[in-house]
Amino acid sequence: MTLDLDYPTLSDLRARARRRLPYFAWEYMDSGTGDDLSLRRSREALDAVRLAPQVLAGRTVPDLKTTFLGRTYDKPFGVSPVGMTGLFWRKGEIMLAQNAVRENIPFGLSTVAAEGPEDLAPHIGDNGWFQLYPPADEAHCEDLLKRAMDAGFHTLILTVDVPGPSRRERQRRSGLRTPPKMTPRLISHAMLRPAWSMEILKHGVPTTRALDRYRSKHQAAAHVGLAPHSAPTPALLERLQKIWKGPIVAKGVLVPSEAAHLKELGVDAVWVSNHGGRQFDGCPGSAEALPLIRQAVGPDYPLVYDGATASGLDVLRAIALGADMVMLGRAWIWGIAAFGAKGAAQVGHILTEDITSGMVQMGIERPRQVRSRLWPLGN
Repeated sequence: MTLDLDYPTLSDLRARARRRLPYFAWEYMDSGTGDDLSLRRSREALDAVRLAPQVLAGRTVPDLKTTFLGRTYDKPFGVSPVGMTGLFWRKGEIMLAQNAVRENIPFGLSTVAAEGPEDLAPHIGDNGWFQLYPPADEAHCEDLLKRAMDAGFHTLILTVDVPGPSRRERQRRSGLRTPPKMTPRLISHAMLRPAWSMEILKHGVPTTRALDRYRSKHQAAAHVGLAPHSAPTPALLERLQKIWKGPIVAKGVLVPSEAAHLKELGVDAVWVSNHGGRQFDGCPGSAEALPLIRQAVGPDYPLVYDGATASGLDVLRAIALGADMVMLGRAWIWGIAAFGAKGAAQVGHILTEDITSGMVQMGIERPRQVRSRLWPLGN
């Protein structure tokens, strides 16, 4: 089997991942909340973006290098933090970090990942971003930040769009609890996926390792994504700015005036995201909000984007709408669930080739030049 012939698109990897994952793991990763409307809005908004090819431009040689927050990456995309990545394939966070270093792209680790920051220290190189769901206990929060900095993470992602839990009905119907607990129902699902089950039998059910040392205070909580967290406030941001020795990115912003306010508060970058459609089903798609936020913060303020990105063309679409860096979450999970570390490499390969092909068609040499090819053209 040749991956590039048999699995040339991210949708091919997605289909194989679905066949290999137990039902509850798939529903946890694939679902939004409510009727998945906000998840679909992101996809529809990207589909509506048109880019103009260029004629008589000769053959360009694209250079995908992208400078973001003072660091130069080889591609304009990266690995978005995903909670409990290790649930989809054991050591998934490590596989993705190692691949990110090889490709020189950003790698994001969630507070509620299956590996703690110390576990990733040997693998993140100079590519580590740490996503904080801030513990309500200030001492625990400071300790967690110190652990991340000591492990080599240089960019802090402050999640600002989770003031409380969402319902995530598809996840509930699947029977999955958070943190994961193997009930008879889940075991029956897992028995249908022997490769996944063998990994769990060898290594055990993954936990949120970054929070294990604080577990005694929060173990009774029904929602691990909420229990250790304080709802973010300006006071919390000010405290984090004094502790963290590096850039801070505010993740989960959709309202232009709020993005401008975060800029005024000294946040180094804003991450335009509707939390993968998993938090509030009434909100707009990320790609709907992106051009409005770019207009609000000005042409040079750093913006990160995520939302339904499923191809290199989608990366270019997001950049055309105003993004400087595009982060993908589910796509990388499809890769590792489909083929482990080889799947992660295949995701990067697909994105890189697709972006390069699109840039050649548009006659551009750098990703940001795609903004000049947004249809309808301004000239």
